[in-house]
Amino acid sequence: MAAHRSGPLKQANKAHKGGRHHGGRSAQRDSKGRVGPKNLCKKLKKQLSRVDQRHRASQLRKQKREAVLAEKRQLGSKDGPPHQVLVVPLHKRISLPEAIRLLQNEDLGTVYLNKEGSTHNFMLLCSDLKHRCFFTYARPGDLHTVLDMAKVADTILFLLDPLEGWDSTGDYCLSCLFAQGLPTYTLAVYGFSALPPKKHIDARKKLSKIVEKRFPEDKFLLLSTERDAGMLLRQLATQKQRHLAFRDRRAYLFAHMADFVPSEENGLVGTLKISGYVRGRTLNVNSLLHIVGHGDFQMNQIDAPMDPFPLNPRVIKSQKKPSTAMEICDTDAVADMEEDLKVLMKADPDLQETLQTEVIPDPMEGEQTWPTEEELDEANDLLKQCSRVVKKVPKGTSSYQAEWILDDGDESAGEGDEDDDVQHESFMEEESQDESGQEEEEGCDTMTLGESVRDDLYDDKVDEDAEERMLEKYKQERLEEMFPDEMDTPRDVAARIRFQKYRGLKSFRTSPWDPKENLPRDYARIFQFQNFINTRKRIFKEIEEKAEGAEVGWYVTLHVSDVPLSVMESFRQGAPLIAFTLLPYEQKMSVLNMVVSRHPGNTEPVKAKEELIFHCGFRRFRASPLFSQHTAADKHKFQRFLTADSALVVTVFAPITFPPASVLLFKQKNNGMHSLIATGHLLSVDPDRMVIKRVVLSGHPFKIFTKMAVVRYMFFNRGTHGHMKCSFDGKLKSQDTVLMNLYKRVFPKWTYDPYVPEPIPWVESEISSTASEVDME
Repeated sequence: MAAHRSGPLKQANKAHKGGRHHGGRSAQRDSKGRVGPKNLCKKLKKQLSRVDQRHRASQLRKQKREAVLAEKRQLGSKDGPPHQVLVVPLHKRISLPEAIRLLQNEDLGTVYLNKEGSTHNFMLLCSDLKHRCFFTYARPGDLHTVLDMAKVADTILFLLDPLEGWDSTGDYCLSCLFAQGLPTYTLAVYGFSALPPKKHIDARKKLSKIVEKRFPEDKFLLLSTERDAGMLLRQLATQKQRHLAFRDRRAYLFAHMADFVPSEENGLVGTLKISGYVRGRTLNVNSLLHIVGHGDFQMNQIDAPMDPFPLNPRVIKSQKKPSTAMEICDTDAVADMEEDLKVLMKADPDLQETLQTEVIPDPMEGEQTWPTEEELDEANDLLKQCSRVVKKVPKGTSSYQAEWILDDGDESAGEGDEDDDVQHESFMEEESQDESGQEEEEGCDTMTLGESVRDDLYDDKVDEDAEERMLEKYKQERLEEMFPDEMDTPRDVAARIRFQKYRGLKSFRTSPWDPKENLPRDYARIFQFQNFINTRKRIFKEIEEKAEGAEVGWYVTLHVSDVPLSVMESFRQGAPLIAFTLLPYEQKMSVLNMVVSRHPGNTEPVKAKEELIFHCGFRRFRASPLFSQHTAADKHKFQRFLTADSALVVTVFAPITFPPASVLLFKQKNNGMHSLIATGHLLSVDPDRMVIKRVVLSGHPFKIFTKMAVVRYMFFNRGTHGHMKCSFDGKLKSQDTVLMNLYKRVFPKWTYDPYVPEPIPWVESEISSTASEVDME
């Protein structure tokens, strides 16, 4: 019997390699200390066990809890700045002096009164709580005062009426404060004990429903007796603090005292000495200082006088009961402070920020020499070559239209029916104008605006001219909603001249547009970042690092150079003096873009390029903005009016401000009052953001030949009677309207004005009358 023999497809197994066993030790010995990249990555990516994860989470919670407690302990302590509380009554029936008298209770601690101008404030030192509070107060009708003091207040104490909570003036004040950004706040009801005891329960229920509209899930305290004042003070000292981003990244100061030293050359300009507590961040003398409402200035020196309001004052033998005495800062105390004066820092001219806000443009920078004869000959030859390009186009197509036809579609564009050709020849004979004359006419028609009708029933005291202008604005706004961007073709100016700066776009979204094309001269005066986001990240990272200067909580005196005398006069008249340090580049001019939404309480039409008052972060200025759509594209459509149904982007020339920053838009009325029209936030600092204005010109078909038609009422030429031959990619109907879209980039006007006039205080009668006028309309 023959033995089996394997064929050529037999499976061949790998032979066993005998030898020394390679274990973990042998692998380490063979590697000789070298570690592979895979092993190293595995060690780094090794996950923690459950016990370690819980331990790490507990450590993070403990660190956050300690940070919050440290912040609470520092605010109002002997090492930190005083707890600044802004008292705002929200109803006209609230007696502000009586409420302040309850807070100035001698049993609570030592009270230091300070009366400079009409804006009174006082310092309260509570030895039991080891806390010091600095109380300031302002009426809600004083709009600038309330907003400016809220920017630096640690806590806002709202005083409510026990029956109505707040009136229309208080509601308007709350709208502005919510839009600007609320710090920590507390609600207190003043005068609740004056109500009959039987009505206390019903009044509490009614007031709770009112408060829920503005402050959901917030409770209110009472402020009727001295005992209530003590409980309220304890609540203020122990509650958690809320942060405002725009002030946490900057050093700021509320002036307790100020002095003006005029210069030798000019008595109207001099050195302003501002004394107060450093808040926010470390204050460096080389940075710029922005005084709210007055502009940017340089500092030349920072002094460190003695703290005039120490939490643990030294015992003075002449005072028997220092804890209950009413102390007043006098000239002797100021003299003692001057004796113990210490100079902290002096400005370094090499490190000091400059006050330059604009670029000085060189008029010869973009100058070109006159072309030579050779260059002119080359240009003529190139022009002849371009003019010899041959394309297949439909009959009746002008040279301008041929430029827009792509080469890929030439073959399909040249095909046509014989009937269409015959019809085309027939109406070609009817038109006497040649094709070249019609190519130049790019203008169009729109809906004609109706004439405003004068109402003879107006009262004699009403300004009829102002009413006519307002009525015309209302009509323009409604027509813009019905027929967006449509306008009339002028009859006295040729359309090719009127719309010579406009262009057509095949696609508004995808068609290219160079952002550096045909920029106005004002763009040569501004600054632009190569990468704004990276610059912002770098500056914010530098802020977190330890900087030299006056630490938070120190009582310092700032020597501010070249300050006009009007700043000191405003402080003497009672206006608060508030200063913020500027981050790098924030004094320079650029183009700011802000996202805003219309305030529901304002119904008047707001047209683009009207002068508005801006509250952007810590700045206040006037400018005439542009409105545009808030989209993610590279081109943004210009809006002629501030719409109420969607958010818009406002574009203005203004000093650079790094977001986040709140934005409030006001409009000054004829009576001097400021009306809140929109609120929002700062979007970006980008001069390359393109705002494109669209113009829609309309016409009506006069003769229709399938895909070709004669359109009238779009141009006004004597020879052709305004008729135009057009070809379409589809069939046209007699009821259709022919529209032509033209586009042009628009730029903001340089109308920036840093000086905003003080508004007339809001009163109850003015607000009620304004509301009644809106209802009548």
